[in-house]
Amino acid sequence: MSLPASPASAPPDPRRWWVLAVIGAAQLMVVLDATIVNIALPSAQVDLGFSDSDRQWVVTAYSLAFGSLLLIGGRLADLFGRKRAFLAGAAGFALASALAGAAGSFELLILGRVLQGIFGAVLAPACLTLLNTTFTAGRERAKALGVFGAIAGTGGAIGLLLGGVLTEHLSWRWTLYVNLVFAVLAIVGGILLLHPARDPGRPRLDVPGTLFVSTGLFCVVYGLSEAESDGWTSATTLGLLAAGTVLVAAFAYWQTRAASPLLPLRILQDRNRAASFTAVLVAAVGMFGIFLFLTYYLQVSLGYSPVSTGLAFLPMIFALVLSAQIATNISVRRTGLRVAVPGGMLLAAGGLVWLTGIGLDTGYASHVLPPLIVIGLGLGHVMPPAIGAATAGVLPADAGAASATVNTMQQVGGSIGTALLNTLAASAATRYLTDHPGDPAARAEAGIHSFTTAFWWSAGIFAAGALATAVLYRSATPAEEPAESSGKTAALHL
Repeated sequence: MSLPASPASAPPDPRRWWVLAVIGAAQLMVVLDATIVNIALPSAQVDLGFSDSDRQWVVTAYSLAFGSLLLIGGRLADLFGRKRAFLAGAAGFALASALAGAAGSFELLILGRVLQGIFGAVLAPACLTLLNTTFTAGRERAKALGVFGAIAGTGGAIGLLLGGVLTEHLSWRWTLYVNLVFAVLAIVGGILLLHPARDPGRPRLDVPGTLFVSTGLFCVVYGLSEAESDGWTSATTLGLLAAGTVLVAAFAYWQTRAASPLLPLRILQDRNRAASFTAVLVAAVGMFGIFLFLTYYLQVSLGYSPVSTGLAFLPMIFALVLSAQIATNISVRRTGLRVAVPGGMLLAAGGLVWLTGIGLDTGYASHVLPPLIVIGLGLGHVMPPAIGAATAGVLPADAGAASATVNTMQQVGGSIGTALLNTLAASAATRYLTDHPGDPAARAEAGIHSFTTAFWWSAGIFAAGALATAVLYRSATPAEEPAESSGKTAALHL
């Protein structure tokens, strides 16, 4: 009796390139929502009338739900089947986008963004798993991963431009409605082209671990946001931060005892990997603040249109892509991670300090463009090498957990950074208005003061990250650094 063919020896799916197009549409939909709503925030705030302290939740609600549930999202695909998870994630994401787009109140908008994050956490792992199981030949898999990585890498820039065009010519609501187009393509294509598949091992879900980490992260982010209104020493703020810390610690302890842990702690035992996770987290904390506050500066203070705002960010994206190629092909090979990654963080910190020179009468070409390019060059030496090192050399059984952890660090870092920096910025604006009563120009100047405060703190966060990663990374010879794998793997996460 002949044995069934293994996946590696089975004939390739003749429709595999159409499958890649379906997966790409779903991946682009998820990636777009990391940036597309940022450009629309000022218009949405005017329309719905929410406060400066509340605006961060439009970003944070999505990234927090997405990041805290990514680890379990991959398990759901294995448990219920990848096709089912893909279709459920795409359909749920579409409905959540429609709800958020039609929201007549701030609360309904936030509910829609939370639901987007939940279904995105189911959809994103299913996309990558389907890609790996559809393309089994080495050469074709590399080509497919390259296409997938290009979609992920350019999604942020596309989101900035598309968000500006839709907001300016239609409405901010269309930055959410546009997901319905991608979702329909993904769902119809998924029904017609994807094959049902399920992990025969039927992994168990780590429900306690999910509750610990999700509730803990929410408490931390909510505590940071409450500090703006209640103060850093209030019982509410301190209680939430303490509860969040205890719950995250409980999650770490539970992972040592769980039968099927969401995050096997053995993947953190390698110093380079732990340093890389730290680098990704720190970079996300600082980077999300740049997008949020520079968007408000360009639109509110300088009067830029949404389209012009999206275009204004492109030089930073181009600099980041260029720097990423230099980092993965030259810098890491010659100097090692211990020099390249902290060096990139210091460069980003310098760009942010330069950006604090903005004012009501400063121009884009003189005070925004140069520091943006410097920040992009710095981030290109942080994210790709760190992501590659975080996922290189893990056991096959831990590859999914390592990849999911990278995504989680990015999303959680963005949530914490947005909440923390928005609180610091709003507090700075309030203090400025208190110190300048009766000044007709005080409100506009208070906005500038809040933005520069956020940039100073972001610079400090990058500087602290540079110190931490310089200590954590091993003093390996450059030849030992996973440069090639860094570039290939990082493309999936940029």
